[in-house]
Amino acid sequence: MDVLHLDSDLLIVNKPAGIPVLPDGWDADSPYLVGRLSEEYGRLWVVHRLDKVTSGVLVFARTADSHRALNLQFERHETEKVYRALVNGEPKWSEHTARHKLRVNVGHSHRTAVDHARGKPAETAFKVIKRYPGYGLLECRPATGRTHQVRVHAYALGHPLLGDILYSAPPTDLIARPALHALRLTITHPASGERMTFEAPYAEDFEKALKELG
Repeated sequence: MDVLHLDSDLLIVNKPAGIPVLPDGWDADSPYLVGRLSEEYGRLWVVHRLDKVTSGVLVFARTADSHRALNLQFERHETEKVYRALVNGEPKWSEHTARHKLRVNVGHSHRTAVDHARGKPAETAFKVIKRYPGYGLLECRPATGRTHQVRVHAYALGHPLLGDILYSAPPTDLIARPALHALRLTITHPASGERMTFEAPYAEDFEKALKELG
């Protein structure tokens, strides 16, 4: 496990894709990140989550006080989250903010759906970082934290993430999961009050897809 930062209050890791943060409801005996890390670092408190299929920066609290302080930061939107996503299609825009309301756990596939009548407010700012023939590399800055938010907003804009079959992406050999990476996270340290930014290198499969696209 790639540890980005460790002190008495925080554990910051570069989460690999393919492992859930907490036990999987469908397979309670399968490995999960908190269980694996707790064996080495002791009790950990979950502050936020990344999807099982998403890689990148993830923060855990190591004390109850740090957990409360970090929870408040996320609730008050005082953190800054930056993702990178590879999407299908070349966006016609350079920057765009999606504000589709989202409703989670819809249908037998438990998707998140755009629902302007019953959904909760959600906002993601997108920026094109690089264009490839038929694809785009986007910077994604979610202002809210709805389940699958970046994935659904990209899909709603007509650009589903590469490999995101759940949200209607076409089959691809470039990557075997939704091409989403939590690149950067900025928080205020719960003890020192210092503003800190943590950045996670791309996962190997994400980097490989970028190279294949040229």
